Amino acid sequence: MNYAMQVENLKKNYGAVEALKGVSFTVGEGSLFSFLGTNGAGKSTTISILTTFLAASSGTALVCGFDVSKQSQDVRKQIGVVFQDGVLDPLLTVSENLHVRAGLYGFSGAKRKSVVENAVRITDIGDFENRPYKDLSGGMKRRTDIARALVHTPKVLFLDEPTTGLDPKTRRDMWRMIRNLQETTGMTVFLTTHYMEEAAESDDIVVIHKGEIKAQGTPLELKTQYCTDVLKLTLKNGEYMEQKVAATIDALPIIDKHREQIANVEIINGTLDDVFLNLTEGLEDVN
Repeated sequence: MNYAMQVENLKKNYGAVEALKGVSFTVGEGSLFSFLGTNGAGKSTTISILTTFLAASSGTALVCGFDVSKQSQDVRKQIGVVFQDGVLDPLLTVSENLHVRAGLYGFSGAKRKSVVENAVRITDIGDFENRPYKDLSGGMKRRTDIARALVHTPKVLFLDEPTTGLDPKTRRDMWRMIRNLQETTGMTVFLTTHYMEEAAESDDIVVIHKGEIKAQGTPLELKTQYCTDVLKLTLKNGEYMEQKVAATIDALPIIDKHREQIANVEIINGTLDDVFLNLTEGLEDVN
């Protein structure tokens, strides 16, 4: 596998406080990658190092093959970053903001016009590109923020909680746009989110807690390893049974045993919420 990022034994100390305690993980090229953790877990510190805003105390991190500590300018050319808080000028229009951003990357004249038009097209913000940024809805602002991060066609897009504060429909539409962007361009998307249903769409997930990596894997791998399904049986005599099972298929022998007595069967599948809570609040017995 080709990697967009390779992080090895990354540490960051703030005086006596260890924010990162030897973090290691990889991000596959072209993947949708989710980086999950509670507040204070080390997510922001890790992202700040990967995006060259903060120096690590020790360890290495490569982004698109470039060392973030020794080749920061090369790294910045490969990445786009969408912060939780907007960084665009509220008085300028969407188009004006994008032209300013493109100019900062050295684009001018016809080339600048071209890259801005491309960012507008792929984020589908043409309907409001001539409106002041301050007058946009929350969803429009987030789409514009993403367009701003895409003007130089980065290979990696960092999205730091991109849908926080948006209503469910706007969140859904935003994710359709992000997923389509990722699939059509082959761009690597590095996501942080507090919405586990968003992380469930990822190709790979890392969970960080108190500065340490607790798990990495696909959503299915993490659910299989770190949570259980729950079998609920209601019997004809009115009795109620509930039992944890490691996987749905393990419920079959129990159902078969009580087949003649069963009035109703329900299987509750484990979720990423369960995985997250088990990894950050102490593992439960999954056997």
